[in-house]
Amino acid sequence: MAEVQNVPAPEATPVTDGAEDHTYKFNVSMSCGGCSGAVNRVLGKLEGVKSYDVSLDTQTATVVASSALDYETVLKTIKKTGKKVNSGEADGEVKSIELPE
Repeated sequence: MAEVQNVPAPEATPVTDGAEDHTYKFNVSMSCGGCSGAVNRVLGKLEGVKSYDVSLDTQTATVVASSALDYETVLKTIKKTGKKVNSGEADGEVKSIELPE
């Protein structure tokens, strides 16, 4: 009969499979309440957005999104409002504001 050894299981590593939420931040030129309202409306309709904050005072749009919603999709959605996006970042990393053709 073969000898059985008790071997401790390796340390468990959390499996994320990309299931982490993302935080996207954009600097958006907005001159009035109508401008920030337009950005609010499109973010409110975007599937995968868990929460968002659009500030006319700080000219920013911050989006907390599910892992399924990528940066480019949020950027494209904001740009569709006609507002100029000056800068963007994803999870604290500065990203391009140019959309791939």
